[in-house]
Amino acid sequence: MDLNHIFLFIAVISPLAVLARAWRPGGTYRGWRVAALIVLAITAVAWILFRENAGYIGGGAWVALLFLPAVGLRRVMHLAAQQRHGSARQLAKALLFLHPSAELRQQIQLLETLESRQRAGLSPSPQMSSEVAMQDRHRRLRRAPAVIIFISLNVLVFLFELLQRDWTEPQMLHRLGALEPYAVVVNGEYWRLFTALFLHYDIVHLLFNLFALYVLGPPLERAIGSLRFCVCYLVSGLGSSAGVVALTVAGLVHAAQLIGASGCVMGIVGAWAGFLLRHRHVLDARRRLSNILLIVVIQIVFDLSTPQVSMSAHLCGLLTGFVVGIVIAPRRMSI
Repeated sequence: MDLNHIFLFIAVISPLAVLARAWRPGGTYRGWRVAALIVLAITAVAWILFRENAGYIGGGAWVALLFLPAVGLRRVMHLAAQQRHGSARQLAKALLFLHPSAELRQQIQLLETLESRQRAGLSPSPQMSSEVAMQDRHRRLRRAPAVIIFISLNVLVFLFELLQRDWTEPQMLHRLGALEPYAVVVNGEYWRLFTALFLHYDIVHLLFNLFALYVLGPPLERAIGSLRFCVCYLVSGLGSSAGVVALTVAGLVHAAQLIGASGCVMGIVGAWAGFLLRHRHVLDARRRLSNILLIVVIQIVFDLSTPQVSMSAHLCGLLTGFVVGIVIAPRRMSI
């Protein structure tokens, strides 16, 4: 996969997504809108003047102005929830250089007040104590053993690939278990439907899928349970592989050698949609569904703009995960 292309895509789509959320009722505040517009402006200038490296330049702006502040502010919230107000204030001040918004300045003032109360031996307000308890609860619920297992399996298989000579060559990937539709149909090598889900072309391909799994997987596992999550992940992946084979035999897509966990990841997205659809009357479910729809639209745009990826595999995984999510979703919603 072309890393410059990936960064260019992120540097355009991510700010647009931020802007879309910012202008919703109760959307993101002004500081994020300004940062998103700056990233888009830098990317546009880079595309005009330095097209071959526009992705790296725009991606650097995205990391500095959107990604790092988002991660840092999340860390600030966790430090404050643990009543480590001094550390939270210091980190917030450091982030102010990248994200100089009025909202962040107000947050720093609040942290200074809380730090002063803490030094004076004053206990936090009941509202603050309740918020801390809720933050700690969510922190404990982050444990997702199934996600950790699947990430570990993908990493271990990739390390095994690295030990092979010419591991990026089609012949070696064939031996390792890449999905080849006619090998499945003609030779009966049905195991390829499964083995291809844990192979990757390069480190960029691996990290791209594992990051998506890391972001999308834990909340779903907490919501439906580890066993259901394992079923969803594996069945979605098999549905993705089987769908590609069926479409190839039907002549709707060209035969190609495919590998990667993206079908499983899109299955997680589909399962989220199915799960939330069953619980659409629960508070905040509709907003989450709109976020899932945004992810699907972004993925489709990425597939259309990137010839190296298989849209058919992603769509088959998405549809399989959607059906599985509806079928195995627990009756009660717990997120």
